[in-house]
Amino acid sequence: MTRNGGQLLVESLAALGARKSFGVPGESYLAVLDALHDTRGRFDFVTCRNEGGASFMAAAWGKLTGAPGIAFVTRGPGATNASIGIHTAKQDSVPMLVFVGQVGIDMKGREAFQEVDYRAVFGTMAKWAVEIDQVDRIPEVLSRAWTASLSGRPGPVVVALPEDMLTRETEAAPLTGPVEISAPEASAASVERAREILSGAKRPVILYGGAGWSAEAAGALRDFAEGSDIPVVSVFRYQDQFDNHSPVFCGEAGVGMFPAVKTLIGEADVILALGNRFGENSTDGYTLLDVPQPKQRLIHVHASDLEIGKVYRPELGIHAAPNAVCGALSAAGPVTGDWSAWRTEGRKAYEDGFDLPDLPSPVDMGKVSAHLRATLPDDAIITNGAGNFAVWSGKFLKYGPGMRLLAPQSGAMGYGLPAAIAAKIAHPGRTVVCFAGDGDFQMSCPELATAMQAGAQPIVLLLNNGIYGTIRAHQERRYPERVSGTDMTNPDFVALARAYAFHAEKVETTDGFAAAFDRARASPDGAVLDLSISPEALTPRQTLTQMREAALADKRGTG
Repeated sequence: MTRNGGQLLVESLAALGARKSFGVPGESYLAVLDALHDTRGRFDFVTCRNEGGASFMAAAWGKLTGAPGIAFVTRGPGATNASIGIHTAKQDSVPMLVFVGQVGIDMKGREAFQEVDYRAVFGTMAKWAVEIDQVDRIPEVLSRAWTASLSGRPGPVVVALPEDMLTRETEAAPLTGPVEISAPEASAASVERAREILSGAKRPVILYGGAGWSAEAAGALRDFAEGSDIPVVSVFRYQDQFDNHSPVFCGEAGVGMFPAVKTLIGEADVILALGNRFGENSTDGYTLLDVPQPKQRLIHVHASDLEIGKVYRPELGIHAAPNAVCGALSAAGPVTGDWSAWRTEGRKAYEDGFDLPDLPSPVDMGKVSAHLRATLPDDAIITNGAGNFAVWSGKFLKYGPGMRLLAPQSGAMGYGLPAAIAAKIAHPGRTVVCFAGDGDFQMSCPELATAMQAGAQPIVLLLNNGIYGTIRAHQERRYPERVSGTDMTNPDFVALARAYAFHAEKVETTDGFAAAFDRARASPDGAVLDLSISPEALTPRQTLTQMREAALADKRGTG
């Protein structure tokens, strides 16, 4: 059977298991859009308003589902707009395929209209950047791209599609099904060695993160950690992969790390690191462990051998998927040692962290967070972008086994709303709540139209303080009394949201939040709640930590 390149690509993607794609239409890949006309209901195209929003949605899809998120964007400006989602997918270690329209093969190298050298632009940002110049090779290159995005440390792959290649006809057959990729397994000897190192500890810590966690692995890790009474800490924005209600969970190592978590990592004598890369945020600027040889005995488990020893030299490196190692540790039974008080102290500090002072704000987010902890469904999906507001979804909610958090390790503003839309498309029956600052929200608020068109409207909690809060905090610390460039004049967010057919309200007081949130949850069209937050209340994370510590000291009668 004869097909053009666009048809061959789309049929192969559908055979691999792709069900949704996100993008902004472009003339450079019209043949793909035409082929997608024939796969509606099997493999759909979600029409977005900006390529940045589309790439965020694809990245969130990959993080939420474990399957590669798919984005289609046009050449030049479309590709560069999409780069923010590609960078986010790389730092989040999530599978993603970005297909970019390219100028015709006969025009390459002349700086043709919107021409970009994709290998040069995305070579260090993606796991692989490739261009398909021969239509017959679409199945071959696509199969490799799909596999590359999922294997080892998952990540984004960029595939350039010359316009004339897509319109050429071929007898090549499409792919017939997905590739099954077996994750690397740990040897029995390496698991036993890990247990031996843990058994010799006085202050052990389990540090976990990364992509690809299964519910079974999270359960196995909980069984092992609870049986062994070892404190468990999440890396930045991966706390949803372990039950926060477990008595061994002791918090998140990320931006604004609480002192007790710093103590757990910095004073540990053994760290079992499962699936995480050692990033700046989760090591407090690489200060909690010495580079390259930490004083802690380090066991590093990762599915990619390139991550083991990349920053820190482990005593034991295990090239294996954390899912398999967690299962093996659980099956072998707990390890024991004299560290119960160490774990107890870490857990108590975590629980005490929810005891906040009253905040000087019309809407007190400490009390809002407490209400959400008490009322959110067990399978809620939470998203956020970047800014001081993200402390509330990151530090002051508790994630049970059924909840998910979609938040960018890259610190990308504007991620939260597109991620919430992708989550609502994937799980239309679940409660999806996006935390957004007023600056963060305006990075991607036109995607409200995407949500309206797709029938995938989440609840947005818009923390509105009229400033770029994180930057203002840094500015006032480093350049006091010289505010510049961080004030914002905002639109009427309620009117804006209503224009996109969302339920919308202005919430002026803390007491008004609970009823407004009930109305938001009852709305079939999603909701935007514009929360009045004073600039003084949305403090930098370090200041919030100090307030929290002072309140706890007062409570104990020590300050």
